[in-house]
Amino acid sequence: MKGLKGKNVLVTGATSGIGQAIAACFVAEGADVALNYRGDISKLDDTKKLIVKTCGQDNESKGKVLPVEGDLSEEGDIVRMCSEVITQLGSIDILINNAGIQSASPSHELSTADFDRVMQVNLRGAYLCAREALKHFMQKSIGGIIINISSVHEIIPRPTYISYSMSKGAMENMTKTLALEYAPHGIRVNAIAPGATATPINSWTDDIQKRKEIESHIPLGRVGTSAEMAAISAFLASDDASYITGQTLFVDGGLTLYADFLKPWSAGEE
Repeated sequence: MKGLKGKNVLVTGATSGIGQAIAACFVAEGADVALNYRGDISKLDDTKKLIVKTCGQDNESKGKVLPVEGDLSEEGDIVRMCSEVITQLGSIDILINNAGIQSASPSHELSTADFDRVMQVNLRGAYLCAREALKHFMQKSIGGIIINISSVHEIIPRPTYISYSMSKGAMENMTKTLALEYAPHGIRVNAIAPGATATPINSWTDDIQKRKEIESHIPLGRVGTSAEMAAISAFLASDDASYITGQTLFVDGGLTLYADFLKPWSAGEE
């Protein structure tokens, strides 16, 4: 990808799944990547292994990594984390807002505490990271890039996961609002919306029967991979996407195309 080598990238939620793959992808492209984790630094062990695997033997031309601890539900942690990245790497050029959690419950039984916990990480945390990055972008006056990792559920209702769906729906508007507000300053803000993706957050990943059932609803007939989401994120952050801002790119195997309409159930045959 053009323009990623030598850039400084902060990836939130870099300990597993899509965040882990994004971190490895950007390091392989020659970027220096700050890996956000919460609590125990050993949570990054698998990420570091994936980075080594992705980069292969030619590690000299690849980027460096910087572990940075921070709880995305805590404003103080976010401010400190961003400051640490700027101090240690010299700047933040690209922010990947990836950290996210979910909680299942019938909507009428969802506790306020569980609702707030999801919104604090998925939406408030993403905004606060964007705010700190934007402050830095404006100070250095040479632009910057924010990629928000959203979900197909920013437009597809997800019963029993209302806080998750709400957080991703709001992320779409946040992406567009920030893109419009900061475009005059050369700052680009985009999002990707993964569909069903094989990651640890999804309990069906290792359940063969459940996975087949899910894939039956996807036009391309399979779930996505974290590596595919990472590649699209790298593209949107690259110079090849320099004229794209305020967009959500759905990476979903056609899930948002209303696969049930493959059969003409809604109208009679001609």
